[in-house]
Amino acid sequence: MSTFLLEIVTPERKVYAQDVNMIIAKGAEGELGILPNHIPLVTPLRIAPVTVKKNGSRDEYIAVGGGFMEVRKDKVVILAETAELPEQIDIDRAKSAKERAEQRLAAKKSDTDIRRAELALQKALTRVDVFERRGQ
Repeated sequence: MSTFLLEIVTPERKVYAQDVNMIIAKGAEGELGILPNHIPLVTPLRIAPVTVKKNGSRDEYIAVGGGFMEVRKDKVVILAETAELPEQIDIDRAKSAKERAEQRLAAKKSDTDIRRAELALQKALTRVDVFERRGQ
């Protein structure tokens, strides 16, 4: 089965660079499955796990905190605001962030930045999801 290079880059570092068979990512308009020789495109990404499929190995999951994906014929580059592999996730910190965001949203105070709390909750949920799937 043919492959393409997947690179995931944040402002701080290159998080991932390997040949893969397929990726699944959540774009602004919905879920996208990318295979080798996909038509070129650029799309914004939602805060969600990216699923990586490689020959014969288990699926890999990477927590991506928004950004953009550029698809070329033989390469996909994800320029992410944040990105973490499962082993890089501090699960206790992610669960605490989830609880804080849920409390802010439940309090419904007028000075709460609702959008910011929703984004924080989505990032925390994505981290917890990726961490929990690491052995699947």
